Amino acid sequence: MCRNIRTLHNFEPHATSDEVHAAALQYVRKISGSTKPSKANQEAFDDAVHEIAHITAHLLDALVSVAPPKDREVEAAKARARSAERFGAA
Repeated sequence: MCRNIRTLHNFEPHATSDEVHAAALQYVRKISGSTKPSKANQEAFDDAVHEIAHITAHLLDALVSVAPPKDREVEAAKARARSAERFGAA
């Protein structure tokens, strides 16, 4: 899985449409092998991003969890700590 695609489920506050769109864009880039499609493929690329973002939003709305929602700031701090331990403090 592409490392730039982050988990969007069970966070408080909920994922924004921009976050969903960014994940869809990363997914389409990964499977197409292209970060910037040619003019001939631009429409298909954009349509795929739009459709995947739409379906992702529906998925996130439909998912349920018994676990308490995670706090974005706490999770970001944990990620920074793991990174500092792995790569050293900058």
